[in-house]
Amino acid sequence: MLPSVEELGIPKQPRNQHSLRSESSNSLASTRAILGQPRLQRTKPIIWCAAILCFIFSLVLIFFGIATLILYLAMKPRNPTFDIPNASLNVVYFDSPQYLNGEFTLLANFSNPNRRIGVRFESLNIELFYSDRLVSSQTIKPFTQRPRETRLQSVNLISSLVFLPQDVGVKLQRQVENNRINYNARGTFKVRFNIGLIHLSCWLHTICQIEMTSPPTGILVARQCITNRSK
Repeated sequence: MLPSVEELGIPKQPRNQHSLRSESSNSLASTRAILGQPRLQRTKPIIWCAAILCFIFSLVLIFFGIATLILYLAMKPRNPTFDIPNASLNVVYFDSPQYLNGEFTLLANFSNPNRRIGVRFESLNIELFYSDRLVSSQTIKPFTQRPRETRLQSVNLISSLVFLPQDVGVKLQRQVENNRINYNARGTFKVRFNIGLIHLSCWLHTICQIEMTSPPTGILVARQCITNRSK
């Protein structure tokens, strides 16, 4: 019987290391393929173009915003003013104890105090109140004012069968007898400022307390107007 390799004292040959490395590489490649490792992709040119356009548009908006602020601070636009220099009360009577009829005419004065800025009045509405009760209203056509311009507008307010509570009607009749009638005129206007190519707009709200003598020749005795601004 022939002796074995161990018995002859000859050491075993190690496995081929190159073969082991090859098997390891193949296994790693197979694992990556199974996991579906994504490949790097280049950004499409259209995406770069869109990003550049958005950036330029943002710069333009910032530029116009800063330019508008500078012009606004340089010119300091002032609010137009509204006043009632004259008014007449022609008719006040009741068809029944609670239904009012009347005719009231006021002269509205619109003034643009700005030296270099034109304005445009839009959505003009004037309402007449007695004791916080709406008795008449009238709209005015839009118009434009140049710098430092004044406009006088006659506004005719007619009340026809306007319901008033009994206590309010009695109060009005007493004021007519005493030759002193108190009304409130409220104006709401949208104003647009024209600063070159830039347009700014706001709302003006005016309340005028008016004291009149009795009809048929009722005249304006006293007035006080306050104007507030809102966006």
